[in-house]
Amino acid sequence: MRKFLAVVCLFVSSGALAQVQSPGSFFSVKTAKPVDLVNVFLGSAGDHGQLSPAASYPFSMLSIGPQTYPNTHTGYEYLAKKFLGFTHNRFEGVGCQGSGGNILVKPFLGADPAKSELLKVSENAGPGYYEVGFSNKVHAKMAVLNNSGKHVYQFPKGEKGIYLDLSHCFVGRFVAEEHQVNGNSVSGWIDAKTTCSAGKYRVYYYLELEGNDSWKATSAHELVAMLKPDAETAEMRVSLSSVSAEAAKASVSKNSYEAVKSKSSADWNTLLSRIAVEGDTENAKLFYSLLYRTMQSPYVISENDGQYRSTKGELQKDKELRYNGWAIWDNYRTQLPLLSIITPDRYAGMVSSIADLYNSGKKDYATQTEPSNTVRTEHAIVVLLDAYRKGYKVDFAKIADSLVKEVNNLDYKAPDKALESSYDAWALSEIFSILKNKEKAAFYKNKALEYKKYWDKDFKDMNKRDVDQMQARGLYQGTIWQYRWFVPYDVKGLIELDGGEAAYLAKLDEFFARDLYNHANEPDLQVPLMYNATSQGAKSQYWMNMIAADTVIQNYFNDNSRGIGSFIGKIYQNTPEAYLRTMDDDAGAMSAWYVFTASGFSPACVGWPVYYLNVPLFQTLTYQLPKGKTFKIEVENYNPKHKYIKSVFLNGKALKRNYITQDDINAGGTLKIVASDVPVQNTDTENWISSFN
Repeated sequence: MRKFLAVVCLFVSSGALAQVQSPGSFFSVKTAKPVDLVNVFLGSAGDHGQLSPAASYPFSMLSIGPQTYPNTHTGYEYLAKKFLGFTHNRFEGVGCQGSGGNILVKPFLGADPAKSELLKVSENAGPGYYEVGFSNKVHAKMAVLNNSGKHVYQFPKGEKGIYLDLSHCFVGRFVAEEHQVNGNSVSGWIDAKTTCSAGKYRVYYYLELEGNDSWKATSAHELVAMLKPDAETAEMRVSLSSVSAEAAKASVSKNSYEAVKSKSSADWNTLLSRIAVEGDTENAKLFYSLLYRTMQSPYVISENDGQYRSTKGELQKDKELRYNGWAIWDNYRTQLPLLSIITPDRYAGMVSSIADLYNSGKKDYATQTEPSNTVRTEHAIVVLLDAYRKGYKVDFAKIADSLVKEVNNLDYKAPDKALESSYDAWALSEIFSILKNKEKAAFYKNKALEYKKYWDKDFKDMNKRDVDQMQARGLYQGTIWQYRWFVPYDVKGLIELDGGEAAYLAKLDEFFARDLYNHANEPDLQVPLMYNATSQGAKSQYWMNMIAADTVIQNYFNDNSRGIGSFIGKIYQNTPEAYLRTMDDDAGAMSAWYVFTASGFSPACVGWPVYYLNVPLFQTLTYQLPKGKTFKIEVENYNPKHKYIKSVFLNGKALKRNYITQDDINAGGTLKIVASDVPVQNTDTENWISSFN
């Protein structure tokens, strides 16, 4: 890769957690396992992340989780005692009241499922499994491996059974289903609306009880299997597929619950260990709990033989793993760039799957024939450009016409949409430069440059009364203050529009001094990094540390309000109420922001393989890379209060720049950051700044 200069642009009672060392102790992967530190209850209370403790597997469309009453977006509320049963999919951390919640299973006592109440008295969970005990002596546990899972129920003696509702779905988003009963098994498909009800997905499934107990229909979509009165256990296998019920059946695991749980935990540990941190155990718990959240989606939709369904519902086949279940508008900023580093083997398939959307029917939200639950795909073009520049294969020529069609149909009506759309136009210009089509590259460059007229119209004058009001002038989620910075591809041009560096810095200082930054949502997520384009990069180092690990003041929330009173405290906490009120994790976007910041580098502009530096939150972090390589980040003069960079060394040589590249990371080696407790201005440091030149 060429060198880029000024280029164009707790649940602490969990059995797993109990094994962890005492507070204040030192964690190292040499002596303990990252998987044992994960708190799956983080962000599962109220509107503080929209996360669940469901049994899951990396990038699996199957997640078996508790359905509580009342519930939140994922079907689960940490504080709730009453359970309705267990469901088999959910999109973690997204808005619109969530989606999924298919195939409700409820163990019950007596003859009538509706009269049997499940009240939680104990709970235990970790990556790959979930267990709960109820006051009526029923105990449930479940584990997931790949797209297959296992339920195990323990009962007291007496009349009992298992209830199945095939029409269950969050927010009433059930559409239709067909099923077949064959003794102890049920199989078929379910159609449901996607997140925000924008589209529709079909999931195929196979479910069977072990033993001779049979399912009997009680209504069009409900079945019951009565168990023998003296039976004390019941086990059930289940699997999901995007291809067919037969494919789901073929992938059902025959292994025991303990074997499934153990293998899932081991696989989670392997992935979590791609980043090995060394430092305070409590900080490591938070780190790995958030890293765990970055690998829930997108979902593998391929079968072992390579078959999958496209977004047109058509059956396809490919040697490469295919994925679906996108929240790109949210996680293109952080989660996908993180996966490009820590899961390169999987990311190649994700990139191919995103590119394939342009062949099989891509909409901003979802089609009517999705192969899995999904959310939205705006800025997919930026992700593809970013991936290409990181060395991933993208056949732009094959999809160029579709990219042109998408960009030509972008909306510029509202101030925020004008800036968002200009980002995609810039990406298309860069893609045509890659394709050596100078005419089209120039055309879309000029189209992207039109952001300046929109910026002058709505974002230059900050003396108007509505500049700090949510949804002013038709903004979707955010304020004029928060959106005025959204020109990541041309910060040099933005500084000029703002009247030069001094004026630009004055506005940035005012933005943070007045607590106008909103970490509950993404529109201004990159702003703490934007001091790096100036002579005052230390202020970026300060704010990245403060937002990730210190006490901050927040006034804006994700419900398009400034709230009642300020939030004062730490945003990232290892508790069920982990995040700001109304702050969604957005499919790993906010978790990945923390992982990057804790690691000491963050994406400067998605579309360029460049990362701005800050002081890491650990003494040492080591990224495991392909072919046995490692990229180690170590902090000299480490102290949690040392927020500033004094100097940087890459493989023993002084690094006179405020950024590293993907090539620096992929080459492996050691990045040493010397920390300071006071701001340091290095006049000989090269600042990366995005630009059209």
